[in-house]
This record gives sequence, C-alpha cells and structure tokens, in this order.
Amino acid sequence: MTTPLDPRTPVIIGVGQYSEKLDDADYGALSPMDMAGRALGAAIADAQARGDVADAIDTLGAIRQFEISTPAAIAPFGKSDNPPRAIAKRVGADPARAILEVVGGQGPQRLVGEFAADISKGRAKVAAIVGSEAISTTLALVAKGEKPDWSEEPGGEMEDRGFGMDGVLDTALIAHGVHGAIPAYALMENARRKKLGRSLEEHREHMAQLFAPFTEVAADNPHAAAPVARTAQDIATPTDRNRIVAEPYTKSMIARDQVNQAAAIIVASVEAARELGVPEDRWVHIHAVSDAKEASPMHRADLHLAPSAVDSARAALEMADTTVADVKHFDIYSCFPIPVSNLIEALGIAGDDPRGLTLTGGLPFFGGAGNNYSAHGIAEAVERCRKQPGSRAMVIANGGFMSKYAAGIYSTTPADWSQQRVKTCDDQPDAVAAVDAYDGAATIETYTVQFSKKGPRGTVIARTPDGERVAAMPADDAALALLEAGEPFGQTVDIAHGGGLNRFSVPS
Repeated sequence: MTTPLDPRTPVIIGVGQYSEKLDDADYGALSPMDMAGRALGAAIADAQARGDVADAIDTLGAIRQFEISTPAAIAPFGKSDNPPRAIAKRVGADPARAILEVVGGQGPQRLVGEFAADISKGRAKVAAIVGSEAISTTLALVAKGEKPDWSEEPGGEMEDRGFGMDGVLDTALIAHGVHGAIPAYALMENARRKKLGRSLEEHREHMAQLFAPFTEVAADNPHAAAPVARTAQDIATPTDRNRIVAEPYTKSMIARDQVNQAAAIIVASVEAARELGVPEDRWVHIHAVSDAKEASPMHRADLHLAPSAVDSARAALEMADTTVADVKHFDIYSCFPIPVSNLIEALGIAGDDPRGLTLTGGLPFFGGAGNNYSAHGIAEAVERCRKQPGSRAMVIANGGFMSKYAAGIYSTTPADWSQQRVKTCDDQPDAVAAVDAYDGAATIETYTVQFSKKGPRGTVIARTPDGERVAAMPADDAALALLEAGEPFGQTVDIAHGGGLNRFSVPS
C-alpha cells in the first residue's frame, strides 16, 4: 500500500529555458530581465496547471548576472535595482519574499534545497528560481555603438544576500595576475597534470577526450550556444580560433560566457500543486540537496583536488539512499575539465561512462550562463526524469574556483521529507599557511602562463622551505621562459618582494 504524501512535500512542477542567438530570425536583443521573464513564463507553462501559478508564487530567488556579481562590475546599459521583483512583474507575480542570491554557480542548485526545505516546514508554498545572461547581446550592441536603456526600478522589498565572495580567491593571487576563473583553474589544472605525470600535450589530449562527448550533447540542444560536435583533436589542437588562453587550456576547454540564456525552476508543495491543478506526471521529486565550501586555493591541502565537492555529492547520495550506479542522468559542472575530473575520479565514474556526464552539453559548448548554468542542468534533469519515470538524475553545481558546491538528486519517485533531505557539509579548513610577501628561495608547485594581445604573463604558486605557499610572477625573460617550457615543477627559484609584488628569478 502506497503511503500518502505529506501535503507539504516539495516537488518541482515546472522548468523553463529561453535563449536567443544573434543570427536567429526572431532575435530580439532582449535584456537579462526580459530573458529571465521569458524563462519563468516557460516554467509556468511547463507546469500545465489549471490555476494561476504566477499568482501563487510567494518566494522568488534571482540569480545574479555577471554584470552585478562584483562591486567593480559594470552594467553598460543600466540594470534593475531589484532583479527578483523585475522578473516577477513580467509574469504578473508579486511574491512575499524576493531574494537576490550570492555569487556562484552553486546558487540555483543550493536554492532548490533551501526553498524545498522552506516548503516542507510550511514557510512557503510555491517558490521560483530564475536567472539569465545576455552577454552576447551586450557585446554586440556595444560593438555597434548602440546603448539601450535596461535600467528599471520595480520597487518593493528585496533580500540582497551580497556577493558572498569572502574566502573564495586569495588577494595574493589577484595581485599576481590571477584576476578571474581562467588562470585560477589553470593553476589547479597544472597541479593535476604534475600529479599525473603528464606532459602538456598528453594532458591536453586527456582533457579533450573528456570533453569531446559533451559537444555531441550540445549539438542536439536547441539552447546551446555552440551546437557543433567536435573531435578530441579539434578541442586539443591550438589554432588561431582555438588559441591557448592560459596553459594548459585551449579556448575550447573553458566556459563560454558569450551567451544569451535564461532558465527557471518552480518548486511547490504537493498541496499547492494539487490546488493549482498541476498534473502529477509533471511532478519531479527532490530526493536530496547538499552544499559545501572549500578553502581558498592558496590554503588547500592539494591544489588539484576539491574534497568539498566530493563531500557534497556523497552527502546527497546518502540522503537519497542511492548510489552512483543507481543514477541514470548526470550533469556535472564543467566550466573547465578539472571540476569534472575531481568528481568522477572520487566517485568512481569513468570519463567515457555511457550514461554521459552532461545533460546540456557543458559550459564550454552549451554555454556558461554565468551563475545560472546549473538551472539549465536542473531543467534538463527534470525533463529526463519525466521521460523515464523512476529514473534518477544527479546535478552537481560548482561556484567560484572549485570553491562552493551543491549537489541534487531528482526522480519522479516520491521522496519522504520526514527524513533529512537537505544538508550543509562542514567547510573545508585551511590546511596550508600562505604568505603575501616573501624573500628567499622557494620551489614551484604549479604555474600558468596567460596569453593576450599584451603578451604572455606568468604566475606561479611556490612553497617556501617552511612549507608556506607564496604567489609570484617572473622577474625577467629567463623566468618566463622556464614557465613557457612547460615543466617548471620542483624548480628552485629566488623570490624577491618589492613594489607590492613577489617576483622570481632562476638561479644561475
């Protein structure tokens, strides 16, 4: 006999995606808020409800687009001063709570857990999670000298949770040329290459082999920014169109941020779903959501690992009372190769697992819709679960620099919310000391070289004789040449501090 569902059991009742490309016949050059509204409207329609879902939304969490993700970021055409309410107004919703989430790709997946828990405790009945990016349109309009006005003031209260960037990237790395995700991940990826004993060419080939199947999924996804199947050779081989951005990455190995993409998720209580007349074959149950936070890169025990990601994934599996072998559908966050490798190796999933590792096509090929990518992954997971009732999907989201994680498990099979279904894992502690200024000998642990029109720029993370980490940049051409040769690991260098920077030279 089937146990009746608690009326406060949370279920996903609708998901929606919206995208547009510059060469689409109906291209509208929509603002981020307009795109988000389209995605939320699609999620409302996806629920196939008889009642008014928009009117029932009492909580709306908006994911920050890139242009409002740091204090120094610029929105060239203006912005909404209240994104969640700007989005809500586009569908006729007026939620009691409007939330602007912290920065990070973990956001959509983490909010699913938070809102599901709120619903299970009776603190909410219908909650939406929405995000969007219109970076491709922004760049195109700037290039043409056009300047639409995207500013708006919808009014109303908003819970602004801030940027949430404390402890994510070390200031010492920023000072030494690591200004964003690409060089930060490159440093970790080269540490992984050293651990595996691979040459640059060998490691590029392995990364390309991991990502080639992703392109085949992207090729079949109408929302993909780059829907073209590619071979491993295409991805690994440096060319004018596939240049080395930061060693060891070619352009094809990094998240594609020039996208126009939006996605939305609607979670409701069973009681609200029934009152709204949402057919039960639209319901997808939330079996587990867990999140975790990693130490900043300079303080991690191993630069090539992120144990918090593994903790989060394993906690979700445990709460869902399932195993990796039971999961049919995976979407593993793939902004770069190393977050994928970190997870699958720890969980015992082969890189060529026939189930696949992405449902969208992955961030370099589907597109890296800013902090909102995992909302697209969840939308695809919901669709897979509906098409194969009883199957399980696992979505693993990543924020920062392998810094913040959230994992979720979904199925049409009901979940008992009298048991724990949401968990925040313990933060990973600082394991290694670091110094900002240093004079003396040190041994190179990892490195990267970034390439741009201004020329190559190198950065290393080295260990002092006391085991502390220190960031440094080349002092001269000989030091840069050491990095460009590709095998500086274990090299003893002389570091001198001056002018706020550590610079290293190669002993003669």
